[in-house]
Parts: sequence; structure tokens; C-alpha cells
Amino acid sequence: MKITLTAIKADIGSIGGNICPSRAIMKTVGEYFKKNSLALLLINHRISYAGNYIVILCTHRKGVGNEAVHRLVREALLAGTKMAKQQGLYDDGKDLLKDSFSCNIRGMGLAVAEMEFEERQGESFLLFVASETDPRAYIPALYFGFADPMHYPRLVLSESMPDGFSFKVIDIARTQADKKICLKLPRDIYNLVSLILGQGNYVIEGVYFNKTGEQVAAVSTVRLHNIASKYVGKDNPIMLVRVQGDFPTTGEILESFKIEPYVAGLMRGSYVGPLMPVTLNNAISFSDGPPVVSCTAYCMRKGKLVETEDVFAHPRWDHIRNEISALWR
Repeated sequence: MKITLTAIKADIGSIGGNICPSRAIMKTVGEYFKKNSLALLLINHRISYAGNYIVILCTHRKGVGNEAVHRLVREALLAGTKMAKQQGLYDDGKDLLKDSFSCNIRGMGLAVAEMEFEERQGESFLLFVASETDPRAYIPALYFGFADPMHYPRLVLSESMPDGFSFKVIDIARTQADKKICLKLPRDIYNLVSLILGQGNYVIEGVYFNKTGEQVAAVSTVRLHNIASKYVGKDNPIMLVRVQGDFPTTGEILESFKIEPYVAGLMRGSYVGPLMPVTLNNAISFSDGPPVVSCTAYCMRKGKLVETEDVFAHPRWDHIRNEISALWR
């Protein structure tokens, strides 16, 4: 049975600057979904936050870019924005850069990560939410997790995986039209490295399993500057990654976050800093940084989500956080 995962993130107002959304906003958005989310449209949904961003995850059978699903999310966020204005919160409605709605909410300022696939018997996936950074923050996790046999030995040890994965790369600096390049690994691995290495404009938008062609990872690659034609905040990307079975394990995807990669972002997007893995529902309260990323683990059956798990809550990640914090003294 084909299932679509739709994850959408937006900054519609926060407390005391870029700290976190108010409880009233979270309640308003949640109540809108309860009243308007028809059973025939969504199978399940979850609402959380990371820093000053609300994150909405939906499961459904309507496919990628479905107008009804996107409209529902947009209307819920508009209801939350109305509450933010009533409370006088900072940057109310900031990410809703365009008023008109046409088919879906891509290009309106919201971060969107979606993928459709045939659900496995045990469908496990991860939802990453980054704050104070841009889509390049996920390059190490995707490269080491899906392309490097030193980190993902099954690429060379498993008979079921002789073909590896393909990477869809996009130029986020191009404003006229999307420039996307599909690279099939291992054949095109040098080309992939040449595009994503350094501080260029290419980011990974999606990863696909060569054996079946199905998508296994999706990254929001919206660039707010390209929509607003001026600086209106960091892009703060989200990412969906399917794990286990024929795909990397959860640990193999998380491996790269232990190296504390330096990413763009921080105050007004003008600096670089180490990416800190944090627990869920964390606020941003230290110099608009450091750049942070949270991760929620899910399983689902027929599109119904089970309870979630915070993968960065393990005590080992406290050590990583302490190391990164020491760099800011």
C-alpha cells in the first residue's frame, strides 16, 4: 500500500525573539487539525516544535504535493498566525511569505519534505528538524549514510545491494527555475562529491534506492532569500529518512552527527558553527545558536504512527553537546 509522508515546518511567531512558539499557538494549530482533518484526507498527524518552528507531520494516501493536504496545513498555520498576532509574538507569520495559495505550499516560504512509497512490513523512518542553518547541514548524514561504505559497510557486504543509491542534487542559488541533477552511485560518486564539497550552492534534495527506484530520503531545499528577494531569516531545513531493512540503520544515519560538522547559519545567517544534536521541543536561547538539529524516530503500519522516540536523548549525546558548548565559551 502506497503511503505519503508530508512534513512541513514554519515559523509563525515565537516568544521573546527566536525562542519557541507559545503554548497558545500550539494549541490553536492542534485544535484546527482536530476540527478540520477529515478521516478521508489524513491517516495520522503529529505536531511538535523545534526552536521557534512548528513542525507538522502527516501520513496519507493522496501523493506528493496534494492540494487538499497542503491547504489544510496552510489554513492551520494561518490560524496559529492569527493567535500569534493577538499575543504580539515576535516575527508572527514570518514564513508565510506569499498570501495566494495555488495547488500546494511549495514556494510560499514553508519548509516541505515529502515522499511517497510502498509501505514495508516494518516501516521505520526519522524526521530531522534543523534550526539556525540551511539545507547543506544534512549533506554529511546523507553522504556518509548512503554513499560511504566506510560508514555504511552493507554497500559492499550485502548481495541485495549491488547498485547502491541515486542522489538528486539541486542548485539552491538558482532563482529562475530549479536546476536538478540526478547522480547514480557508485558510478557518479566523484561528480557528487565535486558538487556538494565545500561552500557551494548544491544541496541533496532526495535519495533513491537504485534496486527499486523508490525514494528513501527527502530534504526541504527552500531558500527564503529566493522567495522574498531579501534576508528574512535562516532556511532551517527538515529531512525525512527511511531506515532499517534494505536501507541504513538508524545508527548509521546518526553517525555523522558525532563529528560535529560546521554549518552555515547563526545570527542573521552570517556565520558558521558546529551543528548540535538536541532533544525534542528545545528552544533557541544562545546568540541565535548554535545551529541545532533534533530527530524523532517513528514506526507506522498502514499509515498509522506509533508513539515517537527522541533519538538524541541518549546520554551519549550529552557528551557531544558538552563538546560543542565548550567551543562557545
